[in-house]
Amino acid sequence: MYRPYKIIAFGVIPAVILSISACTHHDDAETAKDAHFQVTDSLLHSLVIDTVKAENALSEITLTGSIAPDETKMVKIFPMVSGIAQAVHVQLGDVVKKGQVLTTMRSAEIAGFSRDMIAAGADLRNTRRQLETTQDLYKSGLASEKDLEQAKSDYQKATAENSRASSIMSINKSNGKGYEIQAPLGGYIIEKNVTEDMMVRADNNQNLFTIADLSSVYVLINMYESDIASVKVGDEVQISTLAYPDKVFTGKIDKLFDVLDPDNKVMRARVMIRNPDNMLKPGMFTNVKIRAKSGMNLPAINTNAIVFDNDKNYVVVVDGPAKVHIQPIEIAKRVEDVAYISKGLKPGQRIVASRQVYLYESLKD
Repeated sequence: MYRPYKIIAFGVIPAVILSISACTHHDDAETAKDAHFQVTDSLLHSLVIDTVKAENALSEITLTGSIAPDETKMVKIFPMVSGIAQAVHVQLGDVVKKGQVLTTMRSAEIAGFSRDMIAAGADLRNTRRQLETTQDLYKSGLASEKDLEQAKSDYQKATAENSRASSIMSINKSNGKGYEIQAPLGGYIIEKNVTEDMMVRADNNQNLFTIADLSSVYVLINMYESDIASVKVGDEVQISTLAYPDKVFTGKIDKLFDVLDPDNKVMRARVMIRNPDNMLKPGMFTNVKIRAKSGMNLPAINTNAIVFDNDKNYVVVVDGPAKVHIQPIEIAKRVEDVAYISKGLKPGQRIVASRQVYLYESLKD
């Protein structure tokens, strides 16, 4: 224990009245001195007194993980038709807006769709005129009811075919330069598998682009079997990255994937983090600290109230009005500024949380 604490504190603290019960034996006197240290009311009122609380002890587990895009804000883009990529307007990592053209293609299928739509439109106009003419003839008695029903049927078929052709063309947007592939949402290009003059097939299972909105991202945490029982949904986490070592991101575990990876023998936990500045990128490596509940209720105190001397930990306990004593304690674990006590304190006891070093030195002398 460093004596300078005692020298600094003495100048600002009122005089302490020591009351030691008279005893015949020297050992009894030492016990009484250590057990009952009387102070004035004014001194006691000037001290910060904390109450020992019973809390579910927390364990701090350190794991690793990686950043992944939010699956609900990510789309993979596949071609609807075959053709040749004529122009690719974006690159990997670019920011795109909803509706922006990503690439255009020359496609024979689109030419066929365009022809079908033109033909369907012409047929619709013809059947409409035919229906109007037949209705006039039917009113004049020059056309039968059968002729009128046939004209109505032809018009309905033409209407349906025109709607089908228009729907196909609205899905497969095109302009004078060819078939356009547009961004269905705004975000970042995180995957790109197409280049100019590349032949694209509609039956290819590889997507051309992947777009992700990175305003929120997931952290996928790797948990080994020894940690699975300690981690629960709702546990608080602190996340740091190699790119931003001084920046700490916080969140809570929102999902546990109850399946072990057969290769790595790890189970995944997921945390969603807000990422308004897009600092976190998919694939980044992360260090994760999880504050998990251990299931044990232990007395908890602030670590600032502990006095460390000769490799042991002590606190100054308030016994009652103007009485304090030194109490040795054993610490089960520390999590940030909270110490969980395995021996020496009980919930509800009161301890000195300021100037305790001075009181400890006075009791110790």
